[in-house]
Amino acid sequence: MEELKRAACAAIDEHRDAIVGLAEKIWAHPESGFKEHETARLVAGFFKNIGLPCREGLALTGVRAELKGAQPGPGLALLGELDAIILPGHPAADPVTGAVHACGHHAQIAGLLGAALALSRPGVMDKLSGRVILMAVPAEEYLELEFRRQLARENKIRYLGGKQELIRLGHFDDVDLAMMIHTGSGRKASLRTSMNGFTSHYARFMGRASHAGEFPHLGINALNAASLALQAVHSQRETFPDGQHVRVHSIIRKGGESVNTVPADVQVETMVRAKTIEAVLDASRKTRRCYRAGALAVGGRVDVEAMPGYMPLNDCRAMAEVFQRNVRQFVGADSIGESGHMASSTDMGDVTQIMPATHPTLGGAEGNSHSADFHVVDPDLAYVVPGKVMAMCAIDLLCGGAGLARDIVGKNPPMLSRSAYFRMLEEQAISETHDYMEDAAR
Repeated sequence: MEELKRAACAAIDEHRDAIVGLAEKIWAHPESGFKEHETARLVAGFFKNIGLPCREGLALTGVRAELKGAQPGPGLALLGELDAIILPGHPAADPVTGAVHACGHHAQIAGLLGAALALSRPGVMDKLSGRVILMAVPAEEYLELEFRRQLARENKIRYLGGKQELIRLGHFDDVDLAMMIHTGSGRKASLRTSMNGFTSHYARFMGRASHAGEFPHLGINALNAASLALQAVHSQRETFPDGQHVRVHSIIRKGGESVNTVPADVQVETMVRAKTIEAVLDASRKTRRCYRAGALAVGGRVDVEAMPGYMPLNDCRAMAEVFQRNVRQFVGADSIGESGHMASSTDMGDVTQIMPATHPTLGGAEGNSHSADFHVVDPDLAYVVPGKVMAMCAIDLLCGGAGLARDIVGKNPPMLSRSAYFRMLEEQAISETHDYMEDAAR
């Protein structure tokens, strides 16, 4: 097995410059979720150049290739994310779109393609059982919601996250376990334990326009309604259970039309996060109640659309230990830690609900993710090593008749069946209107 790993890693070393070059090309041309057409084209072209047929356009921009072992066995998915975040203040941000890979997804794609090179080396898959599914997935970052809501209205997507859509469309139906490595800062690796899930709200507060100086008494101030609602949310914080890591954070997408007109149309976007789905639903219910209170206070109206976000991440310990054993030679045992619970969210959480999966981090970058100082400083650790580690993990899992993979799948049943998973998502989809404008007219 060790000889097989050395052969797989040698294939990556032979193409080190190509892997780094492709990562830097993706860094220089960032694209946000469900718009990653050029990035997807690069991935598909890479697969084809190494002799791997692939399927394109999955959930709009996803790409999938597959490697088969000598004998039947479990399906292991190795994942990498295509999309960038929107952060106009980053020095590398696209001057038009504001997109930038300040979460390191370009490095994930480099790692995925490195693993593809390693495992497609002649003789490697001949020693393995089962299948390796290589997936470049779209739209992990939950942003540009109006664009995604329009895609949903056009029936181009149902859910607003890429992995959710791939699950819905059946592209995980033949997958039994999954792995993805996220890029972090420093020269270290970290095992994740759990992460928050969330739901998303879009609240539109409606009032009545009037001249703000001459006739404010004839108007209904929708901005006041929104402000009161957000203050009411703050008043709920003491009711959030300790240990659930509840986060409720909002932005005002639209605050009015002009400063000399009483605002009649104010739009607020909110994420409600927590450690468990039960806590997410509880905080979501309380937050929606606050929107209603704001509209009632000024005699306005609020239209609320609650949308499924991402499920909490519950990392598979057995798979994380496979990663830990293989990453040790690259960073040293003393540089492997555990992150504990994280209050951020990822749609890899959805994957962990329906199969054993792990989502560790590996360094090579500097700065904090989603910040203007984030950038890769060690190309080998960020771009090259993840492919080696994923390939080595795949070999461990699928060698010997895929005994380790079968054992992990057998001992880690899904937390949710597919039907229960979709039911949980649909229960989060709520549309409601609360209209108090007639009360204001009395």
